[in-house]
Amino acid sequence: MCKVAAIQMQPASGQTDANLQQAVFMAEQAVRDGAELLVFPELWKTGYHLKKEEFLRLAETRDGKTVSLFRDLARKWGTVIVVPFAEIDGDHLYISLAVIERTGDLLATYRKSFVWGKEKDSFTNGERQYRVIHTSLGKIGVLICYDIEFPEPARLLALQGAELIIVPSVWSFGAETRWDIQLPARALDNTVFILGVNTVGEGSCGKSKLVGPDGQVLCEASREEACILLHDIQPELIEKARAHIPYLADFDESLFPGGEARKSGRVILG
Repeated sequence: MCKVAAIQMQPASGQTDANLQQAVFMAEQAVRDGAELLVFPELWKTGYHLKKEEFLRLAETRDGKTVSLFRDLARKWGTVIVVPFAEIDGDHLYISLAVIERTGDLLATYRKSFVWGKEKDSFTNGERQYRVIHTSLGKIGVLICYDIEFPEPARLLALQGAELIIVPSVWSFGAETRWDIQLPARALDNTVFILGVNTVGEGSCGKSKLVGPDGQVLCEASREEACILLHDIQPELIEKARAHIPYLADFDESLFPGGEARKSGRVILG
């Protein structure tokens, strides 16, 4: 069992110092309340509604100030942290995240693989390869926002043994129905936990939520207020769900392109 914290923030576009202050303040509170895994929303530090030139000015590398700071904080707090950031690599911008172990070690980085709508004006798709990350709290998968609307990435992660799939997002009121459908659907499809971490303000619908492996929403945050969503994850619920809902046991692997390659997440979609 571990206690997860979804840090549902209200970022101000372009106000990186204020957003960072808000993030650290909320994270410290979550740690005091016993959180062992901290997850922040997509583009929480820069804000979402910026032009490309603004993202270029504010973006960082994976060894930049933001990831380095949270590596230090993970070590200080003894927590696993999933921290998204706007990444610059050469001439390309990516919507990325870093997974940091409680020792401060950088376990993995991931780039959003399905860039949505107007994001295409600024950002490049990451590689469509999905790999489980082994942490001290268990095996997790990471996707970002629009990635969760495609069944295949979550299925690839589940077939590799992911127990929890984490989805930092900026999800709008206009797409709220999809948020309420897709997260429980992916949890039930794969009998895994799904943790969606959204923002509020500037048109985002909030409602960060933890969904159990039977598709039931275990807890959900406000639609309009910044808050910390805390909940325990009980791994035995996965076994219980799979005993009654044998989707993975009955899955026909011949339906998936790439055969055995899917076990390593090296099936490339698109």
